[in-house]
Amino acid sequence: MGKNLNQYAANYVVFDFETTGINVNKDKIIEISAIKVRNHHPKEEFSALVNPGIPIPEGASRVNGITDDLVKGCPGIETVLAEFLDFIGEDVLVGHNIGAFDMVFLDREARESLFRPVFNDYVDTLSLARVCLPQLGRHRLTDIAAYFGIETQGAHRALNDCRMNQQCYEKIGQLLEGGQVERCPRCGGLLKKRNGRFGAFYGCSNFPQCRYTRNIEG
Repeated sequence: MGKNLNQYAANYVVFDFETTGINVNKDKIIEISAIKVRNHHPKEEFSALVNPGIPIPEGASRVNGITDDLVKGCPGIETVLAEFLDFIGEDVLVGHNIGAFDMVFLDREARESLFRPVFNDYVDTLSLARVCLPQLGRHRLTDIAAYFGIETQGAHRALNDCRMNQQCYEKIGQLLEGGQVERCPRCGGLLKKRNGRFGAFYGCSNFPQCRYTRNIEG
């Protein structure tokens, strides 16, 4: 996979997968959606259901509303994924919790189904939100959207989540651009409040590559 970036990009593709479960090694993608953004404005959307070739567990259907009947007759992952990769090109990818979830699914399916790797750099709005919005008790996408006053209706369908997250990313990006979040003087990463043996301190979010720390005054 590409690099995890902590930055506010002007041009990017925000994307989201719905899957048959949360096991990144075994479960299947059943919906792929994405929004292409240029100069911070949405320009084009992509969305498709995927027939996973296996029954969709009832638990997954309760979360995202996607059933076996809904994907019956839909194309398989090889077709949809190839179209999705053409759509994203070499753009920076943006998504919520994609570092641990969607990017892992994407890399696995691209290698197994299309015999090609994916090298796009990406921005994970979950890690950004944890640094930029420490006052929130939880950092689910719906929590962040509610904080910014963004509509959350229709959550857990891929395209709706993309639209929600694109707006959240722009709001978080404005905090970054406004200087409301400190950056590491060594590498430019975000400084994050951490707790250690001797109390709280600021550490670089690019740890362990960067080991910059600073005491909290007062």
